[in-house]
Amino acid sequence: MSTPLPTIVGWLGYGGLLPFLACAGAIMADAAHSPAYRQALLDYGAIILSFVGALHWGFAMTAAGLPQRTRQSLWLWSVVPALLGWIALQTATGPAVAILWTGFVAQYVQDLRIHGAAGLPGWYLPLRGRLTLVACLSLGLALLSDR
Repeated sequence: MSTPLPTIVGWLGYGGLLPFLACAGAIMADAAHSPAYRQALLDYGAIILSFVGALHWGFAMTAAGLPQRTRQSLWLWSVVPALLGWIALQTATGPAVAILWTGFVAQYVQDLRIHGAAGLPGWYLPLRGRLTLVACLSLGLALLSDR
């Protein structure tokens, strides 16, 4: 039996999309200030990418019964998204968006790979998929504003 999405998790997860959506909307609505909104969007994307990577550190520490090799791979992976976010912030908009997209998609693939072994609740993957999709779509608007 699948557990329902806890209300607080829904509020926090979907609430975390507000900066993505607000920056994307501001980019579309205010061309004169779109470079500042674009940078804010990229900055927030890098922060959130780092956050979702850190989840795997937590899984490695708390998931009972993980083989040591899996636990070590989770710890190793958990720092990759932060590094990708940092690298993205050192580049121009096009490469930054590509790096962030790659990071978010790779993180979701890692979530798919580990969800069973880590004993993640049934609501986790659908939530992460929706959040990843909206984050990536929002980041795509940074490309449109950089023309």
